This record gives sequence, C-alpha cells and structure tokens, in this order.
Amino acid sequence: MPTLSIIIPAYNEAATIHRILDKVKAVELDFELEKELVIVNDASTDNTEAAIKNYIATNPELPIKYYSHQKNMGKGAALHTGIDKAQGEYLIIQDADLEYDPAEYNLILRPILNDFADVVYGSRFLGGKPHRILFFWHSIGNGILTFFSNMLTNLNLTDMETCYKCFRSEYIKSLKLKEKRFGFEPEVTAKISRIPNIRIYEVGISYYGRTYEEGKKINWKDGVRAIYCILKFNIWSK
Repeated sequence: MPTLSIIIPAYNEAATIHRILDKVKAVELDFELEKELVIVNDASTDNTEAAIKNYIATNPELPIKYYSHQKNMGKGAALHTGIDKAQGEYLIIQDADLEYDPAEYNLILRPILNDFADVVYGSRFLGGKPHRILFFWHSIGNGILTFFSNMLTNLNLTDMETCYKCFRSEYIKSLKLKEKRFGFEPEVTAKISRIPNIRIYEVGISYYGRTYEEGKKINWKDGVRAIYCILKFNIWSK
C-alpha cells in the first residue's frame, strides 16, 4: 500500500503536540494511502519528549517513528533526520504547532496523485481559505523573500516560505541538504527547481498563525539568513 510520510519537527511544543497529532490521526487520506508519522524532537527543553512518548503509548494503532536529537540543531536539521528516516512514497512536512491544518493533506496531494505534479507547495496567499491576520512586516518580508527566490529559480511561487511542501519522496531524498535552521526553505526550493523536468504546483491552504506569545519562533534574523541562503544556493554554490 502506498504511504505518505508526515515529517514533524518539534521543539518545545509540549503544550500543542498532542493536538496536532490528533489532527493528523483524524485525516482520512484519499487514494487508499497509508500514513507514516516521523517525529523528530530537536532537543526540546520542556516536556515535549514526555508528551510524544505518552501519545505513542496511548495510540498504538498510529504508525509513529520517533527520533530525538541530543542537542538542539535547528528545524532544518530535524527535517534532514525525518527525510532520511521516512519510507513512504510521498512526503509532506508538518510543523508541530497549530498553524497549518492536516485536513488539507488531500488537497495538497491531489496534483501529485493525479500525476500532474512531483512537488506541491501549499500557499497561504492563494484561494479563499481562512488566513489569520497578523504581522504586516512578516507578510512584506515573506513576499520579498519569495520574489527574490523566484528571480533566481525562475519559478512563480507565491509562498516559498510555506511549511506545507509535499514531494514524491525520491526527489526530496535525492537532494543533499545542508541548512540546519530556517534556511531550509530557500535551499530546498533552489535545489528542487534544478531537477530536470520537475513539475511544481501550488494550492491554496489555510493559515492559523501564532503570535510570539503563543509560541511563534521565526524572527528578522531568520529573514536575513534566508536572503543569504537564496544567494548561496542559487548563485554561489549552484
């Protein structure tokens, strides 16, 4: 049976990890796909590990692989671990917070499973899905990063920085990814765009953004790093 690997990097998400796992568990995948959850705890300093292990123990029917870093290495490093360990034919990235809705997996998967696409980005800026209104300068920064990335990749994405990226697994596993923190997004976009004849699609998704008080972690320094990574992976180390 074909399988969707759901990669979940987690850092200090003890308060919400069970809620996102409940949402993933509730999803009924189309096309008779099975689910494989790959959770990577990036050396959380709260009770994230205990919360994950308790969830695994109380939901034995859910196929969960759990890995833990001994020291904090960043979201990108957690994703590298998850991608390496995933065994499904398809792979999607899912943050451990509640900003993205797993109920939309089928929407994102459909272009791939109907053999139109090899990669699908879930755009927060397309379509009529709910989108929490937050942070003017974040939206401006996101637009600038996406525009700058598009200039160098020759893509016309609307949301390069989105969490929801879905791949045929052989493509994402073929990449030698290096960025260990939030530079993952521009790096994977640059490298996936250079695969010959790759078919990249976007679909509109919902976005339930968090405030910093609610646990949002990305900041302006990550934006500066993203600019560096756009240059690095599209020009300097192409």
